[in-house]
Amino acid sequence: MASHEVLQAFVQAATQGSFSAAARKLGKSQSTISAAVASLEIDLDVVLFDRSSRKPTLTPAGHVLLQRAEQVLEASSRLELAASQLAQGLEPRVTIAMSDTYQSPRFETAILAFSQRYPDLELEWLIAECDDLVDLVQSGRAHMAFIEQQDVYPPDLTSSPVQERTETALFVSPQHALASLAQVDPQHLKLHRELRLASIVKPYDNRAAGRVWSAASYLMLMEMAQLSFGWAPLPRWLVERFGNASLIELKARGWPRSVAMDALWSRQRPPGPAGSWLLGQMLD
Repeated sequence: MASHEVLQAFVQAATQGSFSAAARKLGKSQSTISAAVASLEIDLDVVLFDRSSRKPTLTPAGHVLLQRAEQVLEASSRLELAASQLAQGLEPRVTIAMSDTYQSPRFETAILAFSQRYPDLELEWLIAECDDLVDLVQSGRAHMAFIEQQDVYPPDLTSSPVQERTETALFVSPQHALASLAQVDPQHLKLHRELRLASIVKPYDNRAAGRVWSAASYLMLMEMAQLSFGWAPLPRWLVERFGNASLIELKARGWPRSVAMDALWSRQRPPGPAGSWLLGQMLD
């Protein structure tokens, strides 16, 4: 396999237009560059440059292999950067857990900037709700979570509000009996099945809750509502993006509701440098 220095000599000779210009660029002698290119041609058993004219020009094979050499050098550079970051304490992966309630252009902008700042770091994105989000952070499974604001969190967790708020509203399918009502009151709702969000770690006791079906995902609740199984409180943005006009919003007192969101992370296992940077982007 060709060394990093040999590939650099080849790429610079091709892009600079001459061996002498490549030598100046790399701070080496022209003879060193010429020898490196000749060595590469021998190793690959391919003529890379046509030397019949005053300035060497790439052969057809040289054009093809130039692209491959540039890719190898780029991959090598990224490998060295990743190794350097890990040696400095950068975490190899950042795991974010998020409620489907939360939708924010700020988060999308932050993730884009994160991908550019840490191109080789693994990002894991989990979707969960309620107590499941708390459990993911407490257990160390997630480095941070974005959760519907709660009055109290466990003492080992730290929370901070994010600026954006979201809205939840009541939805049913157009075929549901409630869809024909101009105004819905609590008595109407009690006559029909509620589609309720329930966490995995702390499910609701539905035996005393009347006609209730539950799921741990807003997307699942939305599908259940689309099938006319009942009425459901859902994030409005989720219905607008994925509901495909298959649900209608009920007009009910107290709805829609504005929902505040918190960022949540562990005091005992705080995010590393990359996670802290992303969290800072969300809280600035």
